[in-house]
Amino acid sequence: MAYRKLGRNSSNRKALFRSILCSFFKHERIETTVTKAKEVSKHAAKLITLAKRGDLHARRLVMAELVDEEATRKLFSEIAPKYADRQGGFTRIYKVGPRRGDAAEMAIIELI
Repeated sequence: MAYRKLGRNSSNRKALFRSILCSFFKHERIETTVTKAKEVSKHAAKLITLAKRGDLHARRLVMAELVDEEATRKLFSEIAPKYADRQGGFTRIYKVGPRRGDAAEMAIIELI
């Protein structure tokens, strides 16, 4: 599977996605760079699909990825039931223009 390295080693990248995903599931909408948003979208889709199963094994797999109990609880109790009949396409990405300072292309990613 091809993925974006984002100029980080694997442990930094894993920690980055862990924190972004926790914030994403808590707030259901975050602003980040376009490349990070595209990668987060892939990870979020996998976690939502796991949460839709709703069993203990799925909860443990999600907990291993997110580590944050509040985000995991919200994913299983609020977000997953909302998408029970949906097969995919759980996120939407809006481009919002360049960031002041380094002109990085910014985007808002949200749950549909």
